[in-house]
Amino acid sequence: MALTYVFRVRVRLDTAANVAADPDEFETTVRVTPPDPGESGWLFFRDALWRGEVNDDVHARQLAESWLDVPVVSCAFAELQASESELDAFREAIAANLDAFNADSVRDVLHKYLGSAIRVKSGDY
Repeated sequence: MALTYVFRVRVRLDTAANVAADPDEFETTVRVTPPDPGESGWLFFRDALWRGEVNDDVHARQLAESWLDVPVVSCAFAELQASESELDAFREAIAANLDAFNADSVRDVLHKYLGSAIRVKSGDY
């Protein structure tokens, strides 16, 4: 499965005392491909998101800093991108592990953690 979590991340450039950068802060788009279901880390969305927002700003900034190796000012979840077949496989994995989400249905899980921030893409992207 090749789902992609998309984040809007604002980074800051730290410079030496005699160096200036303009702008010294800017926003970038960061795409993260999670592990396949069953592999360590596949429940990233459950642990990091709530209703389509990051559930812990400090933790989200720390994650983004580990991905980018620069100081992060802010990190906001934008969307989950997937093809229809990837989203179907994701739904099946959730259904097979429904007890891990404290929810009654796959639809509830998707809404609970991702809100309406799911974009289904056609073809390769």
